[in-house]
Amino acid sequence: MANFRRFRPDDLNKLSKCNLDPLTETYELGFYLQYHAKWPSLFQVAEDQHGNIIGYIMGKLESSPDVYQFSEHYLPWHAHITAVTVAPEARRLGIGKLLSQQLEAAADANDAWFVDLFVRSTNHKAITFYKSMGYSVFRVVKDYYGDHSSDPTRSSEDAFDMRKPTKRDVKREHIRDDGEKYEVDPTDVW
Repeated sequence: MANFRRFRPDDLNKLSKCNLDPLTETYELGFYLQYHAKWPSLFQVAEDQHGNIIGYIMGKLESSPDVYQFSEHYLPWHAHITAVTVAPEARRLGIGKLLSQQLEAAADANDAWFVDLFVRSTNHKAITFYKSMGYSVFRVVKDYYGDHSSDPTRSSEDAFDMRKPTKRDVKREHIRDDGEKYEVDPTDVW
């Protein structure tokens, strides 16, 4: 059984089991601490009975800067999943789903329009997982990742910008069914 709680700075030394997956983005220490400082309630961990971190989610609430309000790429108030990962030995136990649902509940509580995330277009297991939770591809961000997870001869990889509407988006204005047809450059994404 897992225990869910807020991330603490001393957890940084315990994330290794989760970050060993080649499809999990690993960040500089300051990046984790920035999320802890700015959005502490959206940075959650799951730990096993021995206190080992076996999963975590980092999220934030944001919108595009007002100067971009009339841009076709403007993002209204929404929640963003920056990272969600579960250690290999703890997968398929529902931990990733529970972590995601906690962030989605926070999005609803903060009147967000949707929850979004970026995932490598070749990470088929993650895409299937997100789709099973109600996320859909909103757009393809060409060459978003500066490396390629499965082909060392390629210098970049596309990302799917996936979204799930929240209670506020009653008319489903911030999702689309055919998002794979919409391609944008990384400079169009804030």
